[in-house]
Amino acid sequence: MIFTATQISDVFIVEPVVFEDPRGIFMEIWQAQKFKEAGINASFVQINQSRSSYGTIRGLHYQIQQAQGKLVRVLHGEVFDVVVDLRKSSPTYGQWVGEVLSAGNRKMIWVPPGFAHGFQVLSEFAEFEYSCTDYYAPEHERTIRWDDPDIGIDWPLQDAQTPLLSERDLAGVSMKEADVYA
Repeated sequence: MIFTATQISDVFIVEPVVFEDPRGIFMEIWQAQKFKEAGINASFVQINQSRSSYGTIRGLHYQIQQAQGKLVRVLHGEVFDVVVDLRKSSPTYGQWVGEVLSAGNRKMIWVPPGFAHGFQVLSEFAEFEYSCTDYYAPEHERTIRWDDPDIGIDWPLQDAQTPLLSERDLAGVSMKEADVYA
């Protein structure tokens, strides 16, 4: 596996080594020792999958308690994936990292606890997988607006397209109003 650091400490792009022959492909998605050697000491308790249509934005989501680390990847299609640092004590507080993840490039992103996460679907639809280090706790879930100008995410919206949003995402708050981590 290839672990590429981003401009935000603790967030990594992870690329599996793919073995391909006439039968198809094989790749490791998770191997605890390799992740530990890269500085990621995580174990997963829950794996989620979503399917979303073109133009959908999910996020920016996080849990203020039972903070989840997430290893995310695309099983089908393509998304623009975003991670936002919500750690007030961090020198990169409020900054974001974005990366195109697709079934074709097989890239993954490690989203540490203490970060908000979201993505926009760029293909007709996308199947998205989240491996989580803690359980979903709806009572602790929070949402920051996808278009918060203080964060300034450069979403790849096409021709002033209006994204498809859930009611929860429409009700998201600004980062200034949000509960964040110490």
